[in-house]
Amino acid sequence: MKKIILVIVLHFAFLSLAQQKTFCNPINVDYGYTPFKSFSAQGKHRATADPVIVNFQNKYFLFSTNQEGYWWSDDMLHWKFVYRKFLLDDKYTHDLNAPGIFTMKDTMYVYGSTHEKDFPIWKSTNPTKDDWQIAVDTLKVGAWDPGFLYDEEKDKLYLYWGSSNEFPLMGTELNTKTLQSDGFVKPMLTLKPEDHGWERFGEYSDNTFLQPFMEGAWVTKYKNKYYLQYAAPATEFSGYADGVYVSSNPLEGFAYQQHNPLSYKPGGFARGAGHGATYQDNFGNWWHVSTIILGQKNNFERRLGIWPAGFDQDDVMYCNTAYGDYPTFIPEYAKGKDFTKGLFAGWMLLNYNKPVQVSSTLGGYSPNYVVDEDMRTYWSAKTGEKGEWFQTDLVEVSTVNAIQINYADQDVEFLGKSQGVFHQYKIWASNDGKKWELAVDKSKNNTDVPHDYIELAKPIKARYLKLENLKMPTGKFALSGFRVFGKGNGKAPEKVENFMVLRADKAKFGERRSSWIRWKQNNLADGYVIYFGKSPDKLYGSIMVYGKNDYFFTGMDRTDTYYFQIEAFNANGISERTEVIKVD
Repeated sequence: MKKIILVIVLHFAFLSLAQQKTFCNPINVDYGYTPFKSFSAQGKHRATADPVIVNFQNKYFLFSTNQEGYWWSDDMLHWKFVYRKFLLDDKYTHDLNAPGIFTMKDTMYVYGSTHEKDFPIWKSTNPTKDDWQIAVDTLKVGAWDPGFLYDEEKDKLYLYWGSSNEFPLMGTELNTKTLQSDGFVKPMLTLKPEDHGWERFGEYSDNTFLQPFMEGAWVTKYKNKYYLQYAAPATEFSGYADGVYVSSNPLEGFAYQQHNPLSYKPGGFARGAGHGATYQDNFGNWWHVSTIILGQKNNFERRLGIWPAGFDQDDVMYCNTAYGDYPTFIPEYAKGKDFTKGLFAGWMLLNYNKPVQVSSTLGGYSPNYVVDEDMRTYWSAKTGEKGEWFQTDLVEVSTVNAIQINYADQDVEFLGKSQGVFHQYKIWASNDGKKWELAVDKSKNNTDVPHDYIELAKPIKARYLKLENLKMPTGKFALSGFRVFGKGNGKAPEKVENFMVLRADKAKFGERRSSWIRWKQNNLADGYVIYFGKSPDKLYGSIMVYGKNDYFFTGMDRTDTYYFQIEAFNANGISERTEVIKVD
């Protein structure tokens, strides 16, 4: 009888979503599959990018590329999908690309990227349902990667757009009645990779065979200043980031913010933080949603991430991505917290590179890929049938607070949006690998959860966790990450020793945009987080590094002094940070 009671209590504890305080990137929404056959040569797969979140009627509305609809949420955790094809012409395989969303008074407006002149602007006063009307038949100026700003104080509407490695971002004012430009279009900014290292083309801004791409314009007004955000150097790369220029005028005078890039995440499980949008939650705090790169089956295979952001006491715009793919507090539980310090819940990753076992393996899709903290690698079972399983060993009995299941796409069948599909599974827990208790029961789940995240209402103690497949929406049972979060029983690493930053010498190499960062390997550490910035009290940039004791940083601005710190982490916690290093 005691065993039965324990199972029920654990089941209730795991599935009690009402008490959930955290989310984990990539966010868990039912990503559609690429609609393009030409993008599926290496396998059909889920894909989206270029997200926008707007807060309308105290609800969060999320739009992104090629989803045949959009999501909305009351809490930024549970997202409900509304199916809607905005492009009704049969000549379009896709739906909205890089959609531009804005709210004006009591109405939401939606527009998709186009170089043509036949896309309508849609409007709705009730977007929690498929309740839309055409506001205007066409936006005559046309715009790719459109970003709108309605300046409520001035009752003025602005449009910003551009996606090119040749042309600048553009801006114009739109008439609030006709939603058309008077034709007065101004260039806003161009990239300067010769000065800004992070804008250089390449996986880590380290390749110059192509000019970098600039795209994803978005403007946020704060204290009578306009913060023009843009993405570079290209959506395929881990160094994909958003930067920001600032002006007191919405259409001219923009100057490069000293503290750039704004959102940047070149390391960790979920990499990349470019082409996004900044918005406020229902408690007045700021967030930044952006694109996470995946690029396993196609360069345009991507996901979405949400990061805490804001403006500091000097009105510097920042975005905190440190531990951004670990459990992060949702807005309701982020009230009163210092967003410059991040919103990481403090639960560590327990199974990085730990032993695993599986039911079967397809070809070279190794089981170890599930725990290597690289979303681009994955394990696949031989089938997608009920009974395939994956087991992770935490090496010691640990406190488990949350689990993230990241499914991979292997031999999937879908193109475009598929509704009514779902995952079903069970998770079993054990202290000895022999006696198992049911921990999570999703056998009756009827939703599509490609990056499912389960926070325990009450943590449990376990050494082994086994994920048992019951049903896949399509394809094989495949995982890019089965990530277990909580606390181990050992010691956190000691403070990192021999931390040094060697900057490229202009006299010898002709540039100062790169540096070699090195430190003494800490045998207790799983990884490290490097913090950087241009002021010792504004180390807003971060880089997560696993398993190494050096990093080549190619994202520096040529003329500026930098400051660096580093900390080590493992399953038991985070070390003290080193002293700040100044690098001229």
